[in-house]
Amino acid sequence: MAGMRMAAPLLALKQGYSAAAVGVLLALFALTQVFLALPAGRYADRHGLKRPVRLAVLVAACGAALAVAFPVFPVLCLSALLTGGATGSASLALQRHVGRAAENPTQLKQVFSWLAIGPAISNFLGPFCCGLLIDYAGAAAGDLQGYRAAFLFAALLPLAGWWWVRHTRELAPVEAPPDEKNSSAWHLLREPMMRRLLLVNWFLSSCWDVHTFVLPVLGHERGLSASVIGSILGAFAVAAALVRVLLPLVAERLRESVVVTAAMLFTALLFVVYPFMQSPLSMGVCSVLLGLVLGSVQPMIMSTLHQITPAHRHGEGLALRQMTINGSSVLMPMLFGTVGAVVGVSVVFWTVGAIVGLGAQVAWRLKPARQHAHSPHATREK
Repeated sequence: MAGMRMAAPLLALKQGYSAAAVGVLLALFALTQVFLALPAGRYADRHGLKRPVRLAVLVAACGAALAVAFPVFPVLCLSALLTGGATGSASLALQRHVGRAAENPTQLKQVFSWLAIGPAISNFLGPFCCGLLIDYAGAAAGDLQGYRAAFLFAALLPLAGWWWVRHTRELAPVEAPPDEKNSSAWHLLREPMMRRLLLVNWFLSSCWDVHTFVLPVLGHERGLSASVIGSILGAFAVAAALVRVLLPLVAERLRESVVVTAAMLFTALLFVVYPFMQSPLSMGVCSVLLGLVLGSVQPMIMSTLHQITPAHRHGEGLALRQMTINGSSVLMPMLFGTVGAVVGVSVVFWTVGAIVGLGAQVAWRLKPARQHAHSPHATREK
C-alpha cells in the first residue's frame, strides 16, 4: 500500500489531475478501512490471525494488479479502495495476535515496537522501489510502462507477506463473559481513557497524512524526480524503523504518556520549519527527524490500548482506533488538497503543526490506571 500511495498520486499528477483530485485518491486508501474496521476486528476476535490475513493478501494483490492492467484514474481509485481495505484488515489481525502474546506492559511496548518495524520497512521499500521502477523502467520502456512495473511490484509484495505468516501458531480464543457477549463496540467509547487515546491518535495520524500527501505535491512543484521524492519518503521510513528497533532495548524505562507528549511537541516544531526547506537534502533531514519522532508513537499507543481494553475485545478496540485514524485519512487529504490549492501547502503544514502542539496536553493525561489487567493470561488465571 505504501508503494501504491506514492505511485498512484504521481501518475495522476502526470496525467494532469489537480492536487484536489490527488487528495481524493489518497483518501480512498483509508475509506474502505473505515467501514471494514469493526467487522474485521470482530472477525479477527473469532478467527485469529491466518484466515483474515489470507483474505487480505488475495484482495491486496488483485487491487494492485488492476492498476497494472488499467493505469487510469478511475481504476487507480478502485485499487486504492482494495489495497487500503486489505492492509487495514491484515493489520488488525496482526496487532491483535501480537498484543495477546504479551504478558505485561513492558512486553507490550517491546512487541509492538518490533511489530511496528514492519510498516516502517514497508514505508521505505514501497516508495523507494516504486520510485526507481517509475524512473528507470519508464526510461527504458516508456513512462506508462514504468508505472505499470511499479504496480506489478506492489501486487507481488502481499504474496511474500503470506509466505511468512502461513506457519504461525494460532493462540487460543478468549471467551467473553456472559454479560458482555452482546455488548456493542461503542460501549468502549464510554471510557474516558479510550476517548483520550483516540483523540491523540487522530492528532498524530494527521501528521503522517499531511507528510504523505504534501511531500509529493511539494516535490512535484519543485521539479524533483519520482526517485528523489521516493527517497525522501524512504528516509522518513528508515528513521521510523530505526527508532522502533531501539525502543525494545529501553522499553522498561519508558512511560507511554511522556513519549507521546514529547513526540507531539517535536512534531509541531518540525512542521513549522519543513516548508522553508528548499533542497532535497534539507527536506530529507526534516523527513528523518520527523520519522524518528513519529516512529516512537505507535508502540506506545498500542501498549496503552491493550492495557485499557478487555482481552476478548482487543479486535474491537483496535478497530475503533483504525476507524478513527482512517476516517481522518479520508477527510484530511481532501481538506489538505483544497486548502493547498487555495493558500498553498505550507499553510497545511503550519496548521496541522499548531493543532498537534496544542493537543500535547491531552497526551500527558494518557496514563492507564490499571497495568494490563485485561491480559489474556490474567483472564485465564481468573
